[in-house]
Amino acid sequence: MPARAGEELPEAAFWIKFASGAVLEEGSVCLASTASINTSSTELVREVEALGRSLSLVRERIGEIIFGQREVVEQALITLLCGGHALLIGVPGLAKTRLVETLGTILALEDKRIQCTPDLMPADILGSEVLEESETGRRSFRFLPGPVFCQLLMADEINRASPRTQSALLQAMQEGRVSIAGQYHPLPQPFHVLATQNPLEQEGTYPLPEAQLDRFLLQIDVDYPDRDAERLMLIATTGPSEQSPRPAMTAAELQTAQRLVRQIPVGDSVVDAILALVRSGRPDAAAEGPRRFVAWGPGPRASQALMLACRARALIDGRYAPSIDDVLALAPPVLRHRMAVSFAGRAEGVTVAQVIDQMTMPLR
Repeated sequence: MPARAGEELPEAAFWIKFASGAVLEEGSVCLASTASINTSSTELVREVEALGRSLSLVRERIGEIIFGQREVVEQALITLLCGGHALLIGVPGLAKTRLVETLGTILALEDKRIQCTPDLMPADILGSEVLEESETGRRSFRFLPGPVFCQLLMADEINRASPRTQSALLQAMQEGRVSIAGQYHPLPQPFHVLATQNPLEQEGTYPLPEAQLDRFLLQIDVDYPDRDAERLMLIATTGPSEQSPRPAMTAAELQTAQRLVRQIPVGDSVVDAILALVRSGRPDAAAEGPRRFVAWGPGPRASQALMLACRARALIDGRYAPSIDDVLALAPPVLRHRMAVSFAGRAEGVTVAQVIDQMTMPLR
């Protein structure tokens, strides 16, 4: 209950006022908040603070294994907090595989890895049924699950798999289940796919179809580490012993965090910014500059991905609500694989990155 004029608030009431004010203050950056402030906001603040401490420990443990690559690690964590999948693109030797293995250990997820090749068949990753004969002579089929039945799957060089295999993986990513011999088999929860792709060698590869690209929450571009990070890497990985990742969360805690992400209030101005940004990336003959060369643009799934990713980034930073800065920071990884430049644009040297940069200019 609010205090009367001139009456001091008791400590508990002051905490509720402070907690609710914190949510409003963060939301004020985004103008009005989409979530009303009530007594449940106090519990939400406590959960956010507790999760912030856990995520701080997770990032600390990751930093013991992965040197530098701050944005890559952040975007990978955002993907897992949103319950999505990510496509990591970078040249060989940039610790993409090491990052996925580290995340699996630190988050206590059952992780598996498949090396995609042109001769990889759907049954090699989904599993198959085998005919068995019992001691009594009765025959029956038994399902042998493949490596996709895990919580964190790394699909290495996914563009080397055939379209048939890619389509099987697409069903697992979208539905969280696979169909074998007409029977559906649910996958463990949570289920995430972190796929890698080599941007250099394209011989013997099958470009991912747009429908599958759209299923990836983020496209994470992995660049070379800076000098200081590479120096630390040299010292830490060439000695007599090497640091091993240590668990910091459990799979159940990760699922709780995924539910918490969806409860974070988002300001109306952030919602409007996301809508304006995504809709401005669709083909528009009247547009000026690089935008006029857009062949196809992001759909509603991009808006959903950007909304969730902004909430997760705010949580990682210890904030109670996302801001416009989160939208600007996450626009490239959310949109770059959901857009394409026309042939005329490619002839003039226009890139998707330039188009996204023009799209974000009104928000800066």
